[in-house]
Amino acid sequence: MARADRQALPLLHHADYSVALEQGHGFPMDKYALLPGALAAAGQTLAVAAPPPMPAAWAEAVHDPDYVAAVLAAAVPPAMERRIGIRVTSAVVRRSLLVAGGTHAAALHALAHGWAANGAGGSHHAGPDGGAGYCVLNDLAIAANRLVAEGAVARILILDLDVHQGDGTALIMAGRSDVFTLSIHAARNFPVRKARSHRDIALDDGVGDADYLAVLAEALGTAFSQWRPGLVLLQAGVDPHREDRLGRLALSDVGLAARDAAVAQACARAGVPLAVTLGGGYGDPAVVAARHAATLIAGWQAWCAAAPAGELPGIARNGE
Repeated sequence: MARADRQALPLLHHADYSVALEQGHGFPMDKYALLPGALAAAGQTLAVAAPPPMPAAWAEAVHDPDYVAAVLAAAVPPAMERRIGIRVTSAVVRRSLLVAGGTHAAALHALAHGWAANGAGGSHHAGPDGGAGYCVLNDLAIAANRLVAEGAVARILILDLDVHQGDGTALIMAGRSDVFTLSIHAARNFPVRKARSHRDIALDDGVGDADYLAVLAEALGTAFSQWRPGLVLLQAGVDPHREDRLGRLALSDVGLAARDAAVAQACARAGVPLAVTLGGGYGDPAVVAARHAATLIAGWQAWCAAAPAGELPGIARNGE
């Protein structure tokens, strides 16, 4: 993806991000196909690039190789498919590889130019031993591990703002001192058994815009000073919305936009590149796609307003 003007939102996207699920399935897969149109309808110009599929070895570095082999063969045992909630067909396999490739590519673009988004991803429930919660492979963990291994960046913060805890990511990254996990989520939501992130902030049901944004501001300040990340991977789920079918928080459209703008501003002012993944959002696919589009636009515009012209300071220092 070539460097575009600062008004064209840099987006990794592929037609195969969306696959057909059985009628009545609860996961709004069509939101991925609808996202570019929702961005355009909101007046946002785009710089779009298609990601390469992720090599299998990248997944094997963070997931059980036997599980990865079963995924690649589209032969995941029925019990694991029930845990995932999606049949792992050949189309789902291709999608999973492309999405992980997209998160990695978005991160590389952000490291070079400051900000980028993957039009899918944030599959944070997939853990070391397998998938869960509509997540087959954990693109956040795969990309973070690969970026550190290839020397693209020394320290990464995975900032998970989905309404559900990023339990799979936390389990994969437990004990690491080069990838840090920060999850702000609803305390009483899925998963019932929470993992231990580097930092977890569990919110009571019904928390709204003002209280949420205050928590986020403190968490970002502490994370930047304590961990000094060279890159932030944001899981920008819109399921904290008060009307989300699976959410328990009470953020408004304005609050969600302010959330992602606050993250972008904090990153830009600190000279920390930011790569965004979509994360969760449940309900009518067109409505959810519009929410994702609005938060992406808010983050991109806030970053453009806060970042200096040219490349961000600090990127060349590789997180040091």
